[in-house]
Amino acid sequence: MSDVSVGSQIFDLVFHPSHATVYTGLLSGKVKAFAYNQNGHTKEVFSVKVSQKSCRGIAINEDGARLYTVGKGKGLNTIDTSTGKLVEGRAKAHETAINRVKSVTSWLLSTGDDEGVVKLWDPRLKESVRKYTHHFDYITDFLWLDDKKHLVTTSGDGTLSVIDVRAKTSEPLAQSEDQEDELLSIVPIKSATKVVVGTQLGILSVFNRSSGWGDCVDRIPGHPHSVDALCVLPASLPNVDHTSTILTGSSDGFVRAVSIFPTKLQGVVADHGEWPVERIAVGEGLDQLTLNDSEEEAVQKPSSNSKQKTVGRIQVDDPDQDDSESESDESAEARHYWVGSAGHDELLKLTNLGHFFNGQAREEGVDERLDDEDTEGLLPSVSLDDEAAENAAEPDRSLNDLDTGSKPKESDTDSEAELEPTKSRKRKKKDKDPLSLKRKKGKNEVEVEGAFFDEL
Repeated sequence: MSDVSVGSQIFDLVFHPSHATVYTGLLSGKVKAFAYNQNGHTKEVFSVKVSQKSCRGIAINEDGARLYTVGKGKGLNTIDTSTGKLVEGRAKAHETAINRVKSVTSWLLSTGDDEGVVKLWDPRLKESVRKYTHHFDYITDFLWLDDKKHLVTTSGDGTLSVIDVRAKTSEPLAQSEDQEDELLSIVPIKSATKVVVGTQLGILSVFNRSSGWGDCVDRIPGHPHSVDALCVLPASLPNVDHTSTILTGSSDGFVRAVSIFPTKLQGVVADHGEWPVERIAVGEGLDQLTLNDSEEEAVQKPSSNSKQKTVGRIQVDDPDQDDSESESDESAEARHYWVGSAGHDELLKLTNLGHFFNGQAREEGVDERLDDEDTEGLLPSVSLDDEAAENAAEPDRSLNDLDTGSKPKESDTDSEAELEPTKSRKRKKKDKDPLSLKRKKGKNEVEVEGAFFDEL
């Protein structure tokens, strides 16, 4: 694991699709890029100020040439990743602060703001091509379903919606019922036939596309605090089923690897201590970087299918490159997978994901903070369509210290001194969770036997 100090709170992060570079959007309004190598050593590539206010969201296009940023300043900015320069800016892209941005296709961007407004953009045009106002609270995440050309949005208003980007209407194709909880993050599983949504109460809600988007079909309780971030795994990652295993980032400070159907905890990938985890991303690092400690510069190796060398940040043909070197890089062992996670502190944590799933980091992955109460928190999922669920027995122990607070947002002031993040409260052990007695059980939630962490 490698901790990278960035000098300000990280709001969002994204990896380059082919180069071993990670980009961070900061509270200070800066975007910083870091190169990394197979050992987790990093070097800052560039730092650019995109706004006087916080940079809340960051996205990269398909080929990695353009970086898009949004934030409290209401603007949509574009950065050239090869030069690290701001090349285009759209001031007042929204009427309120923008919370999320996603590069959907080469010709389409999506942005969502604090009042639930979603806009679609053609990067070649100055104005948005479409605007949606069916949500009334902040947009938390986007998911692109390429087979149907559908954009799925989650919101703090407790609903999920589906937008058909080919339709010329400003109304969504579908919108779920009120889930009575903030929906904070979303990822696909099972070859995108199902989607998993992270919620404020720590429940993973599963939607089945074949059953429609009206309501979730499964709920997986157990995270003791909100699930602020979800992330899928690369299809090329060995020794893991990427179609059913996801990474979850919770406000209890843990990044967990969780298998869905069957429900199983693979382990704790990273620990942010008292700081909540709000963003997770995975980089495949296909083009590894060698950091020359003596010269203190980063030199990028060529990809396995091209004869190129890197001069600065520009690739040029290298006739002296040996084909055997390229072929050796194609092996799974030569590929390094890193997960980046960020909380309310000023550190970017990089964890070698390949080592974790190969078992080399499994023993170190379970932190001492996982006590007996934590290890009985997460329960297996149960299909809500199963009639036998009505006969499920009560669990041995209720969830502990469930966090029902709202998602934190930065202050209205733009001063970094006044915007220093506050520490999340430490969990206190209790004999019983008072919320398990007072909170009314949801209409689609069932109670089951079994402990999620039995094998740890």
